[in-house]
Amino acid sequence: MTSDTATSDTIAPDGPPVSGPRPADRHPDSRRTAKAPLGRRRRLTGGLGTVLLCLCTLLFVLPFLFTVVTSLRTAADVARSPLGIPHSLTLKNFADAFGQIHYGPSTLNTLLITGLSCVAITAIGSLAAYPLARITQHWSTAVYRLFILGTSVPVFVVVAPLYLLMRDLGLLDTYAGVVLIYTALNLPVAVFFYTSFIRTIPADLEEAASIDGCGAFRTFFTIILPLLRPVTSTLLTFVALQIWNDLLVPLVFLQDPGKRTVMVNAYSFIDPHTVQPTTLFPAALLGVLPLLVIFAFFQRQVVAGLSAGAVKS
Repeated sequence: MTSDTATSDTIAPDGPPVSGPRPADRHPDSRRTAKAPLGRRRRLTGGLGTVLLCLCTLLFVLPFLFTVVTSLRTAADVARSPLGIPHSLTLKNFADAFGQIHYGPSTLNTLLITGLSCVAITAIGSLAAYPLARITQHWSTAVYRLFILGTSVPVFVVVAPLYLLMRDLGLLDTYAGVVLIYTALNLPVAVFFYTSFIRTIPADLEEAASIDGCGAFRTFFTIILPLLRPVTSTLLTFVALQIWNDLLVPLVFLQDPGKRTVMVNAYSFIDPHTVQPTTLFPAALLGVLPLLVIFAFFQRQVVAGLSAGAVKS
């Protein structure tokens, strides 16, 4: 049969050659028509996903925008229409809150407590997690489970014993006492993070270091510690948010008003009988402003650490 004909001979599995049109010649546009509905479905699904994402983003952003707008309104405007369109904007609310909460000293107190607590948590947590991740004996498993059990203990249960302990140690109303409390409360979380991450690091690296004459501490500081940057970024993000926004510990253990944190001073405007949004909202925004600036400045490092920790295998 010549090549100019429209049919071809096809050999059946168990029969004589079958003459007929080639499969590609039967429906030349069949593949294109089959892909068309699939492409439309994908575009429709992508459009619905985009709409849902925008709605969720708007749902999370609206309370923040409402807080900012209310902070810029006058008290009379808010009283006249709390959810209405603002008729006048002013920065007087922020100026008043700035002076009333002693913003400068209280922010420095919060930065000092948060920074020292994060350093202590990461240092002690990583050192404690390294042997727990490498030693496979029964006592190490029991100690690790004891740390995990500590993550489920609420802080309200241990406030009274901690108060008596800090009083007996002479650490009440001191920065050192508050830092020790935050370190103890967040240490189980740090051990959990670091132990899970160190277990994914190949032990061959440590064996090679031991062959070169490195001891346990030198192996940790030269080999293991540099590899902990991703999980450290994740841990610091979680711990810093917890400490910065905490009200209970500084309110109970710091009795001197000059040593109070910015969030405690900000929420001191809450009256049990009435709440003035034009006073409370600016103070709350000023309280979280330094933390937002820090995370915006280190955004690349934080995101890179979270991403690296997520794909670690």
